[in-house]
Amino acid sequence: MNLIAVSSPTLPVLVAASGDRAGVRFLEFFAVTIRNPHTRRAYARACDEFLTWCADVGVPSLAAVQPLHVATWIEQQTLGLAAPSVKQRLAAIRHLFDWLVVGQVVPVNPAASVRGPRHVVKEGKTPVLDPAEARALLDSIDTTTPAGLRDRALIALMVYSFARVGAALGMKVEDVYTQNRRLWVRLNEKGGKDHAMPCHHNLETYLTAYLDGAGLAADLKGPLFRTLGRGTGQLTSTPLPQANAYAMIRRRALAAGIATRVGNHSFRATGITAYLKNGGTLEKAAAMANHASTRTTQLYDRRRDEMSLDEVERIRV
Repeated sequence: MNLIAVSSPTLPVLVAASGDRAGVRFLEFFAVTIRNPHTRRAYARACDEFLTWCADVGVPSLAAVQPLHVATWIEQQTLGLAAPSVKQRLAAIRHLFDWLVVGQVVPVNPAASVRGPRHVVKEGKTPVLDPAEARALLDSIDTTTPAGLRDRALIALMVYSFARVGAALGMKVEDVYTQNRRLWVRLNEKGGKDHAMPCHHNLETYLTAYLDGAGLAADLKGPLFRTLGRGTGQLTSTPLPQANAYAMIRRRALAAGIATRVGNHSFRATGITAYLKNGGTLEKAAAMANHASTRTTQLYDRRRDEMSLDEVERIRV
């Protein structure tokens, strides 16, 4: 199970009880069919927990798993998890058993007929910043240190290019380059798609200051955003993990006096909302954010929040 980077070092009991062929097919599902490491971890966790639960309630093998088992477990999940998380877990089980059916390990998919909880998303819930707050946050960062230069550049990249934090942290130094006398950034987005964008003039200033101040310009193949050496305050050659980026953002926001509980995704929503408020179109925002559909971009458009606040203030009692 180390191959799929999950916590359990052994196969689930039901898989082991179903023979070597089932064990190989089970591992192949995670190693062969799922390329995204985050999805792989989430699916592996869901499948492991479901199959462990099945063994605990007396199911003897994979072939003995019935739709009622899946439906009962999913119902239990709804007691403690949000609908999107439950739907993801059901998808993991459904896809796993599809793979096992194709491999002739089990005759039918017991999850095929099970319905998950209803979940309709019409507006996003990601906390966003007012443009003045975002500006105050960027201005509050002390850029006399490599850490300050890095943090300002990372936050600005997410605001001005609508970059996902995963794409930003996956960048190499060579992904910041000059074209037509303007600085550009190249982001590797979901699905392995490269997405290039010219830099806003503020982002160009911050990235140039970071690369020059931290002495990274010559290390083209090295990670753009890096961890800090313990006790040295200097950048290492190790890419900055997403959890560290989140902790940094929370720390910087609190230091700037921002009460909104921002996260890594907040700056993408902040940038898109600011762009649309200043006359940008939804179609171009979708292209800049590398969204396949404008429906996804609309989840980041929080202009309606301000309209609702204005209307609430009309209640004069």
